Amino acid sequence: MRVIGGLAKKRRLKVPRGWTGRPTADRVKETLFNILAPWIDGCSFLDLFAGTGNVGIEALSRGAERAVFVEQDYRAVNAIRENLHHAGFVEQAELLSGDVLSVLTKLAGRGYSFDLIFLDPPYGQGLELSTLEALKDLPLLNQGGMVVVESSNKTTLPPQVGKLVLYRRHRVGDTLLSFYHVPNPATSS
Repeated sequence: MRVIGGLAKKRRLKVPRGWTGRPTADRVKETLFNILAPWIDGCSFLDLFAGTGNVGIEALSRGAERAVFVEQDYRAVNAIRENLHHAGFVEQAELLSGDVLSVLTKLAGRGYSFDLIFLDPPYGQGLELSTLEALKDLPLLNQGGMVVVESSNKTTLPPQVGKLVLYRRHRVGDTLLSFYHVPNPATSS
């Protein structure tokens, strides 16, 4: 696994031994960042179920101002720490260990907000929808921001979760990228 674009391009990233997670594949990551290119520069990025930090580090490499990584597995947390150091992004990153839904509440309580929120939970556990449900009720998404869900293409996500409206889906092999935003009331009718 490696960084595929930006300042840290071609830097190898560590995957911890014994970790049962599934890092976002390069092909999926390339598609994701081609779509997100207009929003990355200077953004604040939240990487939920961060695994190895692969996606958040890619965002930093491509110009995100800061990234917050949330991961529960201690092996993955250690890998993220090492990967941030190796890629040179320790100063622009914050790593939080714990259950994603609990950490989201803490982030909101501390006044954090993000332009891009990416979530890639373990497949088949229904965490995509429960995380979207939590996000709809918390003030974590900046105006004009976006939530991106990586899931199995067999997962069906609703067209709307609270104020979050699905506006784009993109399939890459067995992976589905679902893009949610909060429409501007002045432009929606």
